[in-house]
Amino acid sequence: MPTLDRQDGVFVLDIGDTENRFHPDWLAAVNALLDEVEKAEGPRALVTAASGKFFSNGLDLEWLFANADRADEYVGGVQALLARVLTLPMVTVAALQGHTFAAGAMLSLAHDFRVMRGDRGFWCLPEAEINIPFTAGMSALIQARLAPRTAHDAMVTARRYGGHDALAAGVVDRTAEEDAVRRTAVELAAAHTAKAGPTVGTIKTRMYARALEALQEKEFTLG
Repeated sequence: MPTLDRQDGVFVLDIGDTENRFHPDWLAAVNALLDEVEKAEGPRALVTAASGKFFSNGLDLEWLFANADRADEYVGGVQALLARVLTLPMVTVAALQGHTFAAGAMLSLAHDFRVMRGDRGFWCLPEAEINIPFTAGMSALIQARLAPRTAHDAMVTARRYGGHDALAAGVVDRTAEEDAVRRTAVELAAAHTAKAGPTVGTIKTRMYARALEALQEKEFTLG
């Protein structure tokens, strides 16, 4: 399950060491830890990281298909997390040490910055290949955070971006060696801890108003 650590003014949210899929219990745990981060006082920033082969493989499709009657509730919860991270009142950095797919990739986009391992691992939106269309909210988030051509290629062709390709396309902001991804993300976040506060939250909320409105929808069609 996710854990929270603090390095001076930088909170490090470790989301796990498996595929880190968005099971309801995982969502609840992440939200509870974000509560702690938001309640803290003083300069601070957030790094979201993981361990192992995956940063996150996105939706827990096994759980979703077994609980189809709760699909709207579940997808709504996922979108609420994306919206929350997108507007956190502090600078946020995603440290992508491994594969970052589907809703996991969207979670990375909800952060202000992304640091990705340069030599291995892929960032990918595979929905076109697995025949699950993006919700309106997910589409709005992706298009708000990526350049139009990159968003089109990523969403329509399910292109897999390695670290250096992701950097060239503007999907990530920096690349690093495997053992330096988290450290680089913490250093980047630490440079911005003084910006934490309601002003940054308001700036983000107004900047991404259209995406936030779409992420607040309550009924979804995934096929």
